[in-house]
Amino acid sequence: MATQKSTRPPAAERPHPDATRRSQRSRQAIYDAALALVGEVGYPRTTIEGIAARAGVGKQTIYRWWSSKADVLLEAFLDLGEQAAGQEAYAIPDTGDLAADLKAVLRATVDELRDPRFETPSRALAAEGVVNEQLGREFVAKLLEPSLQLYVDRLRAAQEAGQVRPDIDPRIALELFVSPLAQRWLQHTGPFSHAYTDTLVDYALYGLAPR
Repeated sequence: MATQKSTRPPAAERPHPDATRRSQRSRQAIYDAALALVGEVGYPRTTIEGIAARAGVGKQTIYRWWSSKADVLLEAFLDLGEQAAGQEAYAIPDTGDLAADLKAVLRATVDELRDPRFETPSRALAAEGVVNEQLGREFVAKLLEPSLQLYVDRLRAAQEAGQVRPDIDPRIALELFVSPLAQRWLQHTGPFSHAYTDTLVDYALYGLAPR
């Protein structure tokens, strides 16, 4: 009896599993695990082993992509921010009304910092960055500075439009509203609201002296 010839393609011609998709799933699981852990147990007690176990991956998988838990967490935060912002590059809007534009972006910042997905791990990393200088510097360089540069760009556009004095240093000026916001959020010194950030913008742009 003749044997039936197999129609199965040779191994080399068979479709392979989507390795890229599998790697992305693993990365996302690691991001989620890292953010969850640092929020639950704090930065010092978060470990690569704990992240791997939570994500359901091997420890070596993490070390293949990152050299430390700080690198994992910072990249996880960047990914979280990109998801929140969407696919398009984010920029502070320029409607021609500087006060309105700053109020809009600071209101959005309040909403983000009150979102438990951001708030819990953000507080843990911010607190650790105060005592861990290396982590603090990385946190500023990778996460804060890109956001602060958006304010610099918007304030420079306002200078070119004659809405802000030409001698103002935008990098210092932005701290008039960004720094008080961060302090109130970190230390719970008062209500953290849209009304508060609107007031910060008014005080920063129009000053305290009688008009």
